[in-house]
Amino acid sequence: MTTPPVTAQPTRSRGDHVSRLARFAISTDGRPALLGCAGAALITLGGLGAGSTRLHDPLLESLQLSWLRFGHGLVVSSVLLWCGVAAMLAAWLWLGRRVVDRSATTYTMLATTGFWLTPLLLSVPVFSRDTYSYLAQGALLRDGFDPYLVGPVENANTLLDNVSPIWTTTTAPYGPVFILVAKFVTMAVGNHVIEGTMLLRLCMLPGLVMLIWAAPRVARHVGANGPAALWICVLNPLVIIHLMGGVHNEMLMVGLMMAAIALTLQDRPVWGVGLIAIAVAVKATAGIALPFMVWMWMRRLRDDRGLSGAKAFGVATAASLLIFVVVFAVVSWLAGVGLGWLTALAGSVKIINWLTIPTAVANVTNAVGGLFFPVNFYAVLDVARVVGVGIIAISLPLLWWRFRHDDREALTGIALAMLVVVLFVPAALPWYYTWPLAVLSALAQSRRAVAAVAGFSTWIMVIFKPDGSHGMYSWLQVGLATACAAAAWYSLATSPERADADAATVDAQ
Repeated sequence: MTTPPVTAQPTRSRGDHVSRLARFAISTDGRPALLGCAGAALITLGGLGAGSTRLHDPLLESLQLSWLRFGHGLVVSSVLLWCGVAAMLAAWLWLGRRVVDRSATTYTMLATTGFWLTPLLLSVPVFSRDTYSYLAQGALLRDGFDPYLVGPVENANTLLDNVSPIWTTTTAPYGPVFILVAKFVTMAVGNHVIEGTMLLRLCMLPGLVMLIWAAPRVARHVGANGPAALWICVLNPLVIIHLMGGVHNEMLMVGLMMAAIALTLQDRPVWGVGLIAIAVAVKATAGIALPFMVWMWMRRLRDDRGLSGAKAFGVATAASLLIFVVVFAVVSWLAGVGLGWLTALAGSVKIINWLTIPTAVANVTNAVGGLFFPVNFYAVLDVARVVGVGIIAISLPLLWWRFRHDDREALTGIALAMLVVVLFVPAALPWYYTWPLAVLSALAQSRRAVAAVAGFSTWIMVIFKPDGSHGMYSWLQVGLATACAAAAWYSLATSPERADADAATVDAQ
């Protein structure tokens, strides 16, 4: 029997891709993409006045647009920006109904990501001023200072004008890889804030690309739906608007972490551990995943090489520690810094909001107890935070041991461990919730779970203000955020779930 000749598959030209994208844009599938794109454009326009703009912006002044930042101009900017947020949330929920009935395709999610992201690449930072701190910390290393020993205030330059006063004296809490990235950005653009912001945002794109690559693979490994995972952890407004629009290094960390998990699940644990070391060298939180990845590696050594459980665990643990230490030592050497950034992690205690349980408990105790007897808010807060740290210290090893039997359990353990950290850490910010959401994207895909993700993400999105402050002490904004969250939850909780959908077939489209 002769083997039939293999027919070469035609390669798509750039024109084919453009044509397909154009057909997608005018199709029914493309309507959420266009709506979200319009919303992103409104956020970009409104951000000129209502976003986290520079305190003194010569660009706006030269364009005669400074009026957008004050009085009626600020009102107009705020309306434009919030209309954009509403449009992006509506488009996301629209796609969510496709996720629930399993009719969404990977191409739809990828194309939609491009449509939504493009306008935001030109936006000023929104919902956070952290990018200005990043630039100032990078300039410290550029100018010969150790950002783990001194704060940006020690390096007088124009970048300091836009750093929040609370962070000017704070040492950098980020790892050597991210400090290197910030250093190279400031070397390329000097002390120019606008160019630095744009270049720093582009430096976040590899994180998004890695997340897009990894999330569907992790989902498919545990029998879940790839497009649903992309909807939860890529198209989620907390990622598109906060991480990319706000320019946060969580984008790099989450992308590296998910790529590391995906590689480990694909029987490439050496590369996986190497990537998780780089992720930790961006932000320490990624280290939570490493002990669970040891379980993944151990099972592969046991099943593929016939090692006993104890020996496989010993080999996986020793190899993981060796790879991690070597990679981390190399990047620290390249940056010319030590481990001083670990001591700066406590700097988050300066943040006080309702996003963590200890702070919420302190606020409630102060509000209710204060009606009956004097309450020292900060004393209660200190005690609550110590208890929260204790809960984290106890929970993490228990979760690591409990969720060890298979890959799905290990993923569940990572997600729960990160959720515990976000809930009980002394202080949290909205984009912190992208850590557990990235892993949950492979685990929480039922209609009920998708609706819960939609409601929670919407609440977080609406409760924060475009300039980086929050509205948790405003009953009006709390009520509005809660109403929007309830509407988002209801829109997907009542969406029909197609029981006969073949997720694998949809994934292949």
